Amino acid sequence: MALFVVTHEHTAETCPSGDKQMAPMLLQHLSKPNASKFGIDIKASAVIDGKHTLQMILDAGDSAKVHEFMAPFNQMGTVNISEANSCETVVERAKC
Repeated sequence: MALFVVTHEHTAETCPSGDKQMAPMLLQHLSKPNASKFGIDIKASAVIDGKHTLQMILDAGDSAKVHEFMAPFNQMGTVNISEANSCETVVERAKC
């Protein structure tokens, strides 16, 4: 498994949180049971208040699965997926 940091940003106009149909669908999509269908373990997620920014830390077999999982969010804004490592791994190898 590899660690990924995902950042999704959208505008106030495309914000799905107030959409009575879209919001529940996205919450279901972001659920741990649904993510596991993609081979993904959600380690953490948070939305930055007032910024329309979702950040997630995911464990996945490869980036293709993360791209597939995050595809619905491309409809509303941008999705940035970065490979990452734990602090322990970075210290062990002595470089970022």
